Amino acid sequence: MPFIPTNRSTLRAIPDTSRQRPDVSRSTAGRRRTALALGLGLLWAASSAAQPVGTVRIASGLSNPVYLVAPPDDFNRAFVLARISGEISVLNLTTGAFNAAPFLTVPDVTGEGLQGLAFHPEYDINGYFYVYHFTHTPDRTVVKRFTRSANDPDLADPLSGLTILEIDQPFENHNGGWIGFGPDGYLYVPLGDGGFGCDPDNNSQNPETLLGSLLRLDVDHDDFPADPLRNYAVPADNPFVAQAGRDEAWAYGLRNPFRSSFDRLTGDLYLGDVGQGTREEIDYQPATSSGGENYGWKVREGSIATPTCGSAGPPPPGNVDPIYDYAHGTGSNQGNSVTGGYVYRGPGAEIQGKYFFADFVNSRIWSFEAVTGAGFTDWTTPFVPDAGSIDLPVSFGEDGAGYLYIVDLDGEIFRVVGPFPFVPCPDLVLSNDAFLGVEIRENCRNIDIGPELVVADGGDLTVRAGNRVKLTNGAVIEIGGQLTVEIDPDLQLTPP
Repeated sequence: MPFIPTNRSTLRAIPDTSRQRPDVSRSTAGRRRTALALGLGLLWAASSAAQPVGTVRIASGLSNPVYLVAPPDDFNRAFVLARISGEISVLNLTTGAFNAAPFLTVPDVTGEGLQGLAFHPEYDINGYFYVYHFTHTPDRTVVKRFTRSANDPDLADPLSGLTILEIDQPFENHNGGWIGFGPDGYLYVPLGDGGFGCDPDNNSQNPETLLGSLLRLDVDHDDFPADPLRNYAVPADNPFVAQAGRDEAWAYGLRNPFRSSFDRLTGDLYLGDVGQGTREEIDYQPATSSGGENYGWKVREGSIATPTCGSAGPPPPGNVDPIYDYAHGTGSNQGNSVTGGYVYRGPGAEIQGKYFFADFVNSRIWSFEAVTGAGFTDWTTPFVPDAGSIDLPVSFGEDGAGYLYIVDLDGEIFRVVGPFPFVPCPDLVLSNDAFLGVEIRENCRNIDIGPELVVADGGDLTVRAGNRVKLTNGAVIEIGGQLTVEIDPDLQLTPP
């Protein structure tokens, strides 16, 4: 049933022309969750405790786990990928147990195996998810869409596979591996240079090829209906549309961007690009980017001219240096193969806004401050877990609430913990400014509205709740604004 607050003693109607709503012109009705994440402060209620920031092991005995990810707004489950078998398993975050049956065993997984998984922003409605894997005969990497089972949310329909894109690979390595949806609702696919070493085909500096590029695809439409291996559309504002370069490319100059991520709060993109023989790098792209960045490989390796490969030179046109890079070696701030991670946005203020990453070979775990790259911190010792060991950090992961995980290729998964207790469905507190067209859909968490929430003049905030909704004194609905709360009839709406 709809509920529109009008009690002025609780929700004051006051004009405030000084407030400006964020520009959400790139968002659509089908991408409202992303608009919410960018426009509202999301705070989790958590009790303070003495536990220092560290890690605990939550799973072991797995076979080649390579990635962990959760669907949008799913706070009870995480999905774990097995590289060689192609299995996607469901981890219950409340019990710590895996479901007996895999969610899906991706077919035709060979070579470098299953590497990436991304859930559609409207996964709860359409059930779409996308996998990225390698296969032989011929050697190629594949982006494929599958659909959740209509009868069981813990199973996928194995017959629902639809090829989005196939990319021929001249060699078996340097394939990238991560895929993910950006704040604009498009699917981003960072590709490696095609492999072997020193980019022998010079793919990364050639925007006419997809290899070595960051692709940006509209998977909700199809520009190629006659081609069964190209089921996507090209966004009209991709930088190489109607000019030299592949239309699908958003940026280029990458070597092997194995693990990347979007900051769930700001929409900024971080790409962990594995180096050749001298430097490892984290590349950064702000959410305001219009694309076209050249990250430099193979003319540049990290922030320096490439000392090997016979390709050293000054920064090429459009070059963007990494936000952070480090030298090869065995020192505490060195390594040989970067594992890109995430900006922490989960519960707890202690590590908020820090970008965590690791080195796969040197087994080091570090962080720096988001956006600036300053404040380098070595977490290797504080992150020694309560059980097991982090020897081969192949990936980081996030669950629906923003808790951070580390996936070890040896078969273990660790959760980052601290003076913020793990609560699979933490309460959600809405504060700061709300703006036009935002919609919140919650089936798990309690929602507190206020005390500093402002729905601006002309704004429209809709909360669709499956649990308790509490209106807090101090929430403001300005003249011309509207807050609509829709709840199940049997649930409690708590006044202040």
